Amino acid sequence: MFDPSSLWDVLALIGVVAAIAPWFGGYLGRVYMNRPMAGDAILTPIESGIYRILGTSRQKSMRATEYFVALMVVNGITWGFLYVWFACQPSLPWDATGAPGMSWSLALHSASSFVTNTDFTHFTNESQLSLGSLVIAWPLALFVSAASGLSVMAAMVRGFVHRDGTLGNFYVDMVRTVTRLLLPLAIVFAVILVILGVPQTFTNTVTAYPLTGGTQTIYLGPVASFTSISLLGTNGGGFYSANAASPLANPTAISNLFEVFVMMLIPFSAPFAFGHIVRRRSEAWPYAGTIFIVFAVALGLFIAYQLAANPALVSVPGLGPQIGGYPVGQETRFSLPEGSLFQVVSVYANVGANNMQIGALAPVSQLVLLFGMFTQSTPGGEGTGFGMLLLFAILGIFVGGLMVGRTPEYLGKKVGTGHVRWATLALLSHPAAILVPFAVAILGGFVTVYSGSLPATAHTFTSVLYEFASESANNGSALVAGGSSSFNDTTPFFNVAGAAVMLVGRFVPIYAMLRIGGMFSEQPSLPPGPGTLKTASATFTIYITLFLIIVTVLLFLPVIAMGPLAQIVGGG
Repeated sequence: MFDPSSLWDVLALIGVVAAIAPWFGGYLGRVYMNRPMAGDAILTPIESGIYRILGTSRQKSMRATEYFVALMVVNGITWGFLYVWFACQPSLPWDATGAPGMSWSLALHSASSFVTNTDFTHFTNESQLSLGSLVIAWPLALFVSAASGLSVMAAMVRGFVHRDGTLGNFYVDMVRTVTRLLLPLAIVFAVILVILGVPQTFTNTVTAYPLTGGTQTIYLGPVASFTSISLLGTNGGGFYSANAASPLANPTAISNLFEVFVMMLIPFSAPFAFGHIVRRRSEAWPYAGTIFIVFAVALGLFIAYQLAANPALVSVPGLGPQIGGYPVGQETRFSLPEGSLFQVVSVYANVGANNMQIGALAPVSQLVLLFGMFTQSTPGGEGTGFGMLLLFAILGIFVGGLMVGRTPEYLGKKVGTGHVRWATLALLSHPAAILVPFAVAILGGFVTVYSGSLPATAHTFTSVLYEFASESANNGSALVAGGSSSFNDTTPFFNVAGAAVMLVGRFVPIYAMLRIGGMFSEQPSLPPGPGTLKTASATFTIYITLFLIIVTVLLFLPVIAMGPLAQIVGGG
């Protein structure tokens, strides 16, 4: 329910993140520019040993295509390992509960989901995953996918400071991401989660004896460590099918706020890492401003429409008069602002963890979440989210330069048609990856749209749209109602189509980001002139914010009108 005093908890947490982000972004910048930092005496020899095993060194710098190939090799090996593990679970270690091997299409979807930082599941964790999958296979992908996204961001941004056509070394970036960032933070955060009541054990199950009689099997495992890296790496896959709504994974209001902090830390710090790498720290503020503006508006709308009467629930017997919002779809252990903060942060940072039942939310609240996945950049997922925001900025700078009759340039590098083509490809690949399989699913009869009221039909429409939007954005959250999807997404069609959407949504933009960074790296740095656009300004912040919103709305307005807006018009 709505507790006005809990708004102070929400505002305080956002304030803490805003205060820490510039410092932590500076730390990220030092990591990716190989600048001296604490821990070098211990970690540098370890990292050098890993580089020797990999046959590389810190001195070797890669061009865009070579960087991408190295990334695909690592991710491809990880994908193959996951596929084999999931298909052969009964023959592999730690399958005490007898989890079956996955079908070829489900293993395909699951491996693609985890390697793309999506973690969208078409299975029930408690009955279809072995403890070995939760301890060995899936956690490997949690680290690899997060490290890949952050490495790509660093490589793209280094294009603004390099002048030799190279972007750095993927293997070095990935190793340093794990040793200097993900692994130490995941350990610290896991310890804190244990203190807050999240279990951490290798015991598979325990039997409880409720007061009402009978027995209940409770699934356990290394929940704290899994939750830590899944949230820190913006992966979002839950140890339990109920995800963060489970009292074992998220036991109290304090753990809920802490988990929100974990999700926000890296994505909201990315702009400041950018400013540190390019050695122009003031350039970080327009991007940070855009992220906070869009996020704040989204959170405000979400809370407001969850607090307002839901037209679909007004006539439901037994609900009684509305006082402070219907608790439908909400985990009632948390207040409405606290639960809303978790859900909006999770979707806008492309984490995908849930502590609400999204299909039961108000249509406008569903639309707010969809918009976050449509932009992918406010703040977006680990590394790639800020990369998408840079793509919007590059297009905006190019358009702005044409409007004033000046040669577009940014940070001393000219923005040409090549940059625009790759940025456009990355931005258009997102709606294409969503709308093509969406049309096939609807028109091909893979989804049954029951003829009935407009809200019911529009809800099914929104459910399918949300599925593919979540997969293309590498988000992983799902729109469900009543404990089950409004359509069956466990079929071979949705497994195969979903896998293709996730792979396209992940690696096409990544390649475009690297190509753009490579083109910038080949250019000499130019001194600012009288026609140089002043990007470190409030005006540029407003311009980029409006440009991002307008472009996103234009790309997705038709399906928004037929889905969430139709539910609103129809009273659903």
